[in-house]
Amino acid sequence: MKLTDVILSPKPSLSFEVFPPKNDAAYESIQSATEEIAALAPDFMSVTYGAGGGTSDYTVSIAANIQQKCNVPVLAHLTCVNSTHAGVRGQVEAMRAAGVENVLALRGDLAPGAEVRQEWEYRYASELVAELRELGGFCVGGACYPEGHTESSSQREDIQNLKKKVDAGCEFLTSQMFFDNNVFYNFLFKIRDAGIPVPVVAGIMPVTNLSQIRRITALSGTVLPQRFRYILDRFGGSPATMRQAGIAYATEQIVDLFANGVPAVHVYSMNNPFVAQRIHENLSEIIR
Repeated sequence: MKLTDVILSPKPSLSFEVFPPKNDAAYESIQSATEEIAALAPDFMSVTYGAGGGTSDYTVSIAANIQQKCNVPVLAHLTCVNSTHAGVRGQVEAMRAAGVENVLALRGDLAPGAEVRQEWEYRYASELVAELRELGGFCVGGACYPEGHTESSSQREDIQNLKKKVDAGCEFLTSQMFFDNNVFYNFLFKIRDAGIPVPVVAGIMPVTNLSQIRRITALSGTVLPQRFRYILDRFGGSPATMRQAGIAYATEQIVDLFANGVPAVHVYSMNNPFVAQRIHENLSEIIR
């Protein structure tokens, strides 16, 4: 099933992101967690792709299990940074053989201090998008950054690069997490004004502990609104309380997004079935 059919349906779409294990030892527990989340019957699930393709085989395996055993549509991530055309095509064939029909085409994160090198076979996600469209058989999505990519000199430059991805063949976009919905609405206005018409799935992260949010802000540059900072200050010292507050805050964001006509929300679940279940329960009547 093409994800654009899911995202553009009249019913609000709720989906979850999971990540594959880094080694065989963790495979069984992570597969079990992803199956628990799939049992909620989300509209789709995405499976991430480890840095440098380190979890590529696990990505395909977990994605295939979700789709074939749990009957939930999947979106498999694929990165291209410092990869070869032959390597990427090998991964594409593995996905095709597993029945994966939807791919999120990403450049991937650079190592700390590294820069894109001219001699690399892929330098930008738009190049991967174009190749996937040329190969055919996939619904291709891309990432977007409501607050701008950390490597862009301005949001204007970032949106120009985003348009290159869409012009290369992206059929939908999934946003990086944000904690202020007004930032997302403003971003939507700007990309529509720039001639980017494809649907955008809003990415939401339920924050359940302080160390998690510190990592997020350090890596992504995501801005925390003051009202969310108050929540961290008041409840961050208690894991159980912070988890409940974080789920409540994320639920409020999602309700507001659906109320304002955003068709699809993707929850970064961190492989946590409890968090996914609570979010799903809080929205059960809205997404029915």
